[in-house]
Amino acid sequence: MAQIGIFVGTVYGNALLVAEEAEALLAEAGHDVKIFDEGTLESWQFYRHHYALVITSTTGQGNLPDSIVPLFQAIKDQVGYQPELHYGLIALGDSSYDNFCGAGHTFDALLQEQGATRVGELLEIDALQHPEPETVAIPWVKKWAQLIAH
Repeated sequence: MAQIGIFVGTVYGNALLVAEEAEALLAEAGHDVKIFDEGTLESWQFYRHHYALVITSTTGQGNLPDSIVPLFQAIKDQVGYQPELHYGLIALGDSSYDNFCGAGHTFDALLQEQGATRVGELLEIDALQHPEPETVAIPWVKKWAQLIAH
């Protein structure tokens, strides 16, 4: 099965909670999964040739959480073109803010710009509608696990 790195950007722990649920589901499906709550470029480079699942919340006016900013900057500044990467993205946000799920969209745009292939749709989870984001993420992760198994 696939090797999957889950790269998390979190402030209050919701994105990490979703990542832990995703890790359990993906491992149950037979995948080799590892969570990085402060991912490094070195760990990202390994999973470039496998699968990356980015799970990030959004802060302030659509910004990335501090825990994932160094990784995002390193990918932006040092990686460049990465057409071999297959990834999934779960964005957590609050629709009462102007830049709903802005961090997830920013990360997705960077990876698309670098030629990576997103597997499945980007999942947006609205904190106003879903106070327990993992309940929305679980069906998406199960579907994503099937998509990468082929």
